[in-house]
Amino acid sequence: MPSSSLFLVLAVLLLPHPTASELIINNTTTNSIRNRELITSCNLFQGKWVTDPSYPLYDSAGCPFIDPEFDCIKYGRPDKQFLKFSWKPDSCNLPRFNGVDFLKRWSGKKIMFVGDSLSLNQWLSLACMLHAAAPNSKYNFDRQDTLSSLTFQDYGVTLLLYRSPYLVDITREKIGRVLKLDSIKQGNAWRGMDMLVFNTWHWWTHKGKAQSWDYVQDGSTVSKDMNRLVAFYKGLTTWGRWVDLNVDPTKTRVFFQGISPTHYQGRDWKAASKNCNGEQQPLEGSTYPGGTPAEVEVVNRVLSRMQKRVYLLDITFLSQLRKDAHPSAYSGDHAGVDCSHWCLPGLPDTWNQLLYAALVM
Repeated sequence: MPSSSLFLVLAVLLLPHPTASELIINNTTTNSIRNRELITSCNLFQGKWVTDPSYPLYDSAGCPFIDPEFDCIKYGRPDKQFLKFSWKPDSCNLPRFNGVDFLKRWSGKKIMFVGDSLSLNQWLSLACMLHAAAPNSKYNFDRQDTLSSLTFQDYGVTLLLYRSPYLVDITREKIGRVLKLDSIKQGNAWRGMDMLVFNTWHWWTHKGKAQSWDYVQDGSTVSKDMNRLVAFYKGLTTWGRWVDLNVDPTKTRVFFQGISPTHYQGRDWKAASKNCNGEQQPLEGSTYPGGTPAEVEVVNRVLSRMQKRVYLLDITFLSQLRKDAHPSAYSGDHAGVDCSHWCLPGLPDTWNQLLYAALVM
């Protein structure tokens, strides 16, 4: 949806909240506010991809945690150049990921990723990065549908993954499955963490058989459907309220994993190709031809209105450039061409490198 359409929808349907003109948030300004822990002269999220022969940070064959859907090399991807890129910010140096340092800093702590399969992508990436740094550390690994965990016993560091594609609740009622835009009862499972990394968006677009709810409830109003960006805004606002009411920032660091882009439409990067399949090089330049997705503006708006500090891992632009980094046809658990998730090793390793930078800079 074009940005102008988003402004109109929100202005009409979300009154008495800020008007459409107030919704227009400059990404650079927003990021500098959200990410004010960083050195003010450093924007980690604006830069370019450069060839780096020291990458990748681990070998997929040596990581015991990777799901088949992300294990592109195992499932036949013939090119390897996508593994050899590192992110270089324009205004500063990005510290190289140090897994042992990470484990020591978070010794005895619990880190939870909450969201959809993109959270799974990032969680498994961090698991592989830490395992590569401490290959002899004993671990306990448990994969479940809702809550999965990995504990590095020698350091007492636990990485958890809580599956919650919408962050708000879905309940089973007489009429069917109801997506409740103002309810987060599942949030009780997120308490007591030392770090929380949230993510949501992709499931808000699902329709037909891929849609996991039958009705959507906004307050006392129950309907078969509604504008998905508006629903996303309302659900994310509920999440923001939950963070404001339930998180003690002196005990818990909170991150929001920015919107992860898809590459199903070659026209978004002005290519003749139909989608990401066959792409082997990142895009160059300081802008993405397809522009900033409207959902990014929703995230920026919600974060700007929150009371508690949430660090935005603003991965959208740098990920937009990586049209080459998807599993495409080389996934062990995805039919067709996957231009939504990311190969491991690959782009999510950079997300975690940026997470590390946010913690140490």
